[in-house]
Amino acid sequence: MACKKPYEPAIIRSETNFLVIDGTIACGNNAITTITLSRTRSLNDSILFAPELNASVFINEEQGNSYSLFEQGNGVYSSVPLDLDPSKKYRLKVNIANKEYLSDWVAAKTTPAIDSLTWKQSGDVTIFVHTHDPSKESRYYRWEYNETWNYSSQYSAIYGVKDGLIFIKDSTTQTDSCWRTANSTNILIGTSIALSEDVISNFPLTVVPQNSEKIGKSYSILVRQYAMPEDAFRYLQLIQKNTQQLGTLFDAQPSQLTGNFKSSEPGEPVIGFISASTITEKRLFIRNSQLTDWNYLSSEPLCGNVFIIPQNPSNYLIFDFPDPSYAPYYFVTPGGLAIIKKSCLDCRERGGTNQKPSFW
Repeated sequence: MACKKPYEPAIIRSETNFLVIDGTIACGNNAITTITLSRTRSLNDSILFAPELNASVFINEEQGNSYSLFEQGNGVYSSVPLDLDPSKKYRLKVNIANKEYLSDWVAAKTTPAIDSLTWKQSGDVTIFVHTHDPSKESRYYRWEYNETWNYSSQYSAIYGVKDGLIFIKDSTTQTDSCWRTANSTNILIGTSIALSEDVISNFPLTVVPQNSEKIGKSYSILVRQYAMPEDAFRYLQLIQKNTQQLGTLFDAQPSQLTGNFKSSEPGEPVIGFISASTITEKRLFIRNSQLTDWNYLSSEPLCGNVFIIPQNPSNYLIFDFPDPSYAPYYFVTPGGLAIIKKSCLDCRERGGTNQKPSFW
């Protein structure tokens, strides 16, 4: 009964509030740089993300101009489209209250094109990236992606309600078909340093579980590729080990992160490593008809309880809904309207948008 007891080291309860700077200075034509600022939290804190607001963020060009980034909300700061020369050096400057945070000067890298994106189904679907650099100058790579998928409401209806009146939906107001987008969350890095050629082949980016809604109809993934210097790669590799490879006896032990930012307050830790590069992109589509034995079954509760309500005697377009969480389903004879839970008819209730993306 006494062979084990809870172990709660002081570090779990210690309060931390260090600045975290995440992002890459984007070079090339009409490139937009996006930087996210946040604060570290203690290990037992229920708040997972604490954005840093009201900061002033700048890109400095060595022996050149300074470019402002503008606050977008939730700790995100973005530039206007810029034409930063990839042959120059840059640094990031962040001002918060009376403190200044400066990165080291970093030389920009030119990122090679993504050769292709491929996928393979073995129950689940795994998506791979392939690239190479004939000049052998890249060697260290990082990837991010956005995945977008098309899905439908459980039931379909051509009627909607606006200002209490029934109307017939069109392509801009339909709620049968929606699109949802999610961003990558894991650190995806790779290197060809052990190879004679600068080639990355069959690097796995993500896995879509079998029968997932993501490919219930059709699915798209947009991959962004960055070349980076070795020290930036080692920094991300350390974060990857600290956050994504923990939990078993033989995993790497947590270790101290040392980035390339310094605070105007001596000794204050700053979490982050800025690099600069051009960015290359490639998009892949996968349709459900291309897959084998992929049968998406909705986890939403089955829709039932259809109610019939009468029309307003003073205006046949008006129906008095007993509950605003219901929506019009179909008309019945004579003069009634069948209604059902809005979540059964409106795909937006599951977090997506009914506006088709421009690339679809």
